[in-house]
Amino acid sequence: MTSQNPTELVLDFFTDLAQHRVDAALTRVDDDIVYVNVGLPTVRGMRRFDKVMRALNRPGFGFDAQILAISSDDTGVVLTERLDELTIGPLRMQFWVCGRNEVREGQIVLWRDYFDVWNCTRGFIRGVAAIAIPALRKPLRDPLSARVMLQL
Repeated sequence: MTSQNPTELVLDFFTDLAQHRVDAALTRVDDDIVYVNVGLPTVRGMRRFDKVMRALNRPGFGFDAQILAISSDDTGVVLTERLDELTIGPLRMQFWVCGRNEVREGQIVLWRDYFDVWNCTRGFIRGVAAIAIPALRKPLRDPLSARVMLQL
C-alpha cells in the first residue's frame, strides 16, 4: 500500500509495464484486481492477472504507451486516454485506448480499457506494412518506456 496519489500510482503502473518491470507493476495492484479489455474475457484476481502481464512481457512481446490525457477525481477513479503500442516480434502496432482505473487504499482494484476495433485494425495493418517499409513506423512522441521515475 502507498500514500501516492491515484494519478501518479496509475502513471507509475503503466510506466513499470512499459519498462518491463512486471514485479514492480504487480505491487501496485490489489490481490482481487479486475482487468477488463471490453469485448474480451474479464481477468479476475492476482494469479490470473500476473499470468497475463507476464505473457505480455515475455521475449518478443512488448508494451509501451503515450499518455494523451490523464485525470482523477476524489474517489480514486483515474481516466486515461492513451496510444498503446504492442510489439510482437517485428510487428509494432499502435492504437487508441481509453482506460479507467479505480484505486482504493493505494492499490489499483480495477483496470478497464475501451478501444475502437477499426482503429486497432488500422494499427495492425500499418504495423504489418512497416515491417516491409520501416518509414511507415511512427514512434510514440513521449513513450512511457523513456519516462524517468523519481525514487524516494
